[in-house]
Amino acid sequence: MPYQVSVFAENKPGKIERITRVLSEKKINIRAITISDSGDYGIIKLLLDRPEEGCEFLKIDGIAASLKEIVAVRMKDGPGGLYVVARVLRENGVNVEDAYGFMVKSREDAIFVFQVDNVRKVEKILHDNDIPIVQENELYLI
Repeated sequence: MPYQVSVFAENKPGKIERITRVLSEKKINIRAITISDSGDYGIIKLLLDRPEEGCEFLKIDGIAASLKEIVAVRMKDGPGGLYVVARVLRENGVNVEDAYGFMVKSREDAIFVFQVDNVRKVEKILHDNDIPIVQENELYLI
């Protein structure tokens, strides 16, 4: 199952530099990153090629990091691509708690990464509706 690393960070200069220094020194590649601001603190979410190791190295450096299970799906990169996924989730009562997406190849594929309460249930729903789930061995290599 894929994971993202979430970092609770004080909103001040140098935080991203510190996080990326640790990951760079350990040769861990960032595949995607989002930063959410909530005043004095925020959450930095990282999709890493080796999330368990990355999280551990960040913790060793004194950075408040945790692993969060995620779901990732491959969808069409174009109008309506995300709508197909969103409709299936809504029809099945799935609440998306947090999400981000990125393009793999322009006008071909995009990846939608999101958090939910029950990952196994959502993966079954997606599978039953022919929505391709991106497995961790593929996701970390994109």
